[in-house]
Amino acid sequence: MSRIGKKPIPIPEKVEVTLQGREVTVKGPHGTLSIQHHPTISVAIENDPAQVVVTRPDDTRQSRALHGLTRSLINNMVVGVEALYEKRLEVVGVGYQATMQGKVLNLQVGFANTISLPIPDGVICELPSGTLIILKSPDKHAVGQFAANIRQVRPPEPYKGKGIRYQGEHIRRKAGKAFAK
Repeated sequence: MSRIGKKPIPIPEKVEVTLQGREVTVKGPHGTLSIQHHPTISVAIENDPAQVVVTRPDDTRQSRALHGLTRSLINNMVVGVEALYEKRLEVVGVGYQATMQGKVLNLQVGFANTISLPIPDGVICELPSGTLIILKSPDKHAVGQFAANIRQVRPPEPYKGKGIRYQGEHIRRKAGKAFAK
């Protein structure tokens, strides 16, 4: 039995989970999210203690994988609509900065032109300073993917550490060329 899949998902008071056919919809104070689960996996909502239970029909490899996946996706939705997921990125480098124009994030990171990234729907972008980007969303996948797209514009380099990195990320530094005499 899957260790992750067999755990029931507790439903907090502020969150409402509905099941209609294969579609699971989670509604909370920060929005509404929904997914369609795989037809072989069954999802049930229990009311005694408010919880969602995910079960699988057999022990085949695919069923075991989908069991844990479905439970994790539903749990991420429940957690996200109750408290937003957050990613923080630091822009490190002389003259490197981030600005916002409406729903577009502009990055000046050492290229001749400014890189413009449209902010996806459902993702909240905040810039407390020109070198700190805070992304928030109830959808864990959306916030993580947008943070990865921003980091991909200029990943941190190992010699000076310049670039865009996650806050708290450790960059392994390399020694530069030594001058020979």
